[in-house]
Amino acid sequence: MRQRIHIFAHSLISDWNHGNAHFLRGLARDLGRMGHEVRCHEELGSWSLSNLVKSEQHKSIETIDNFRKAFPELRIFFYQNDGTLESHLKAQLRHADVVLIHEWNEPRVVNAILALKSQLGFRVLLHDTHHRAFTRPGELLRFHLHLFDGVLAFGEPLRKIYRDSLGMHNVFTFHEAADVETFHPIDSEKPNDVLWIGNWGDEERTRELEEFLIRPAAALPNTRFVAHGVRYPADAKMKLQDAGIDYRGYLPNLEAPTAYAQSKLALHLPRDPYQNQLGGIPTIRVFEALACGATLLCSPWQDRDLLFRSAEDFVVLPDGQSMQEEIQHLLKDDNARRQIGASGLQTVLKRHTTRHRAEQLTEILQEMKRPVAA
Repeated sequence: MRQRIHIFAHSLISDWNHGNAHFLRGLARDLGRMGHEVRCHEELGSWSLSNLVKSEQHKSIETIDNFRKAFPELRIFFYQNDGTLESHLKAQLRHADVVLIHEWNEPRVVNAILALKSQLGFRVLLHDTHHRAFTRPGELLRFHLHLFDGVLAFGEPLRKIYRDSLGMHNVFTFHEAADVETFHPIDSEKPNDVLWIGNWGDEERTRELEEFLIRPAAALPNTRFVAHGVRYPADAKMKLQDAGIDYRGYLPNLEAPTAYAQSKLALHLPRDPYQNQLGGIPTIRVFEALACGATLLCSPWQDRDLLFRSAEDFVVLPDGQSMQEEIQHLLKDDNARRQIGASGLQTVLKRHTTRHRAEQLTEILQEMKRPVAA
């Protein structure tokens, strides 16, 4: 059944330090292609977009233009978080069936939408793709959680927190996935040996970066390591330079498939919460790298939700020495690299595309409309 779906995200236009835009762009497009009417909303002058313009002056205009060319069908409406907010929301949502609110929205905006729910008759789902429900639950309690009709949590451990600790009902495990129209294998020469894409910030994986990226690079001086990301402090950039890593700064997500294609190996270094209490939750980079056919090497994490084929779709290494040795081995073994990359791609195409998640969301919305059995 066709639904009028409104998606409120921090930003879809900008992915600067905002990986959530990756999945939401593809999800919104695939929901539209399934026949739903989709409108996207973001705050005018959002933090991510403002930082993109300020920090990447030489390429921000090109980045925004490329987004619009890649996603011409996305309808994006801007609002201001000021005295006009409530009237704007009321006008925009008067015919909505479902409002999907990503967790990185201002509490005032979230609660203003929830306040209109009973008056306008739409349902509201919270979409959470972060670890703060475990690490900083007080931030989520600023939302009027009791007014949500359901929660989409991007992993089973997070779903249990919402259900058991926060007392939420209709909580669904809703993993991220790859937008395979954007992320797919590209034929290319491979001048780079090892690629790392990720941000430094928040001290949540400093140890992992030093153990699994910097030390192997320093120990392999004839191997070309390339790193992309933002929020790298001066001392971090110096560590990369001293290890012989070519730090190239911000990489617009739409350019990531080319970066994967030009590299023989790619790294996934999950933040600390995704190794321990929220273990089993792969972030968006895993799906996107595999969709590009990349040969992916990971620092420790457990696929507790059984999304992939263990030891076939990617390789998990227990420590930095093992990472160094595996890099050396796979750089010499073209067949092994191709086999791992092909396996990961096959799994993503079979189970983990944004089309799969759009279909799952449609099923969730249908399930929530059914009356509860006595």
